[in-house]
Formats: sequence, C-alpha cells, structure tokens
Amino acid sequence: MDYETVSAQAFGASLRGIGLNLLVRDVPAQCQFLGAVFGLLARRVSDDFAIVEYGDALFQLHRDGTYHSNPLLGLLPEGPPRGAGIELRLYDSDPDVACTRAKAHGAVILQPPTDKPHGLREAYILCENGYAWVPSRPI
Repeated sequence: MDYETVSAQAFGASLRGIGLNLLVRDVPAQCQFLGAVFGLLARRVSDDFAIVEYGDALFQLHRDGTYHSNPLLGLLPEGPPRGAGIELRLYDSDPDVACTRAKAHGAVILQPPTDKPHGLREAYILCENGYAWVPSRPI
C-alpha cells in the first residue's frame, strides 16, 4: 500500500488487529522528533495527521482538533503531561543512541539507559506531548 496516496477510506478499511493512535498538539513536530530520535518513518504528514512506520508496525498521529466530535477530546488535560500511564516500547531501538538524540531535541530523559533484570537495556524518554517512549534492546 502506498501510504502517501492511499485514501482515508481505503487506509481505514485496511486496518486490522490492534491499533495505536496518539493525539498530539503538533503533528509535523512530533514526526520530526520520532524520526530524529528513533528513526521512525512518517508518511502522509500534514498538520492534522500522519501514518508512522516502525519496522512492520504502523500507528497514527492526529492533531487534537481532528477529534472535535470525538468524546476522548474532552478528557485531554490542558497542561502536560498528557500520556501518563502509557509506555510506547520500541524494542528494536538502541536506548543509548536514542537518549543522545533526545537530549539534542529537548526531550526529558525520565530514566537513562539501564540494564534491567528482564534482559533488556532500556531508557524512558518523555516527548513534548507527554508520552513515555521506551527504546529497548536485548542486553
């Protein structure tokens, strides 16, 4: 599927399994952060929407205003952090590299790269929208 040209209707109809959609204040800025820090590929980037690829997985970004008639919008906090309680785990990303890049983009390092007892080296990086991104790799 060509994510740059697919219609919204065809894309929506193609989705299967579990989906992830993040509401953000600034879609292009979030795409730039995800690409620069984690190497994620953003497709169909507009002020309102983007499709983001990570390996074989896809997720979507939507600007807050696109949810004008969605009941979830009323639950968003006015101030950060917004994504409290969710971890977005990127199992094929080097946490040491990601933290170096994240610092250069002004992200908050909640936990620097650490070897964990469950066999992963991981870090916790808080993006501008309040989501905890967790780059991880096997020790």
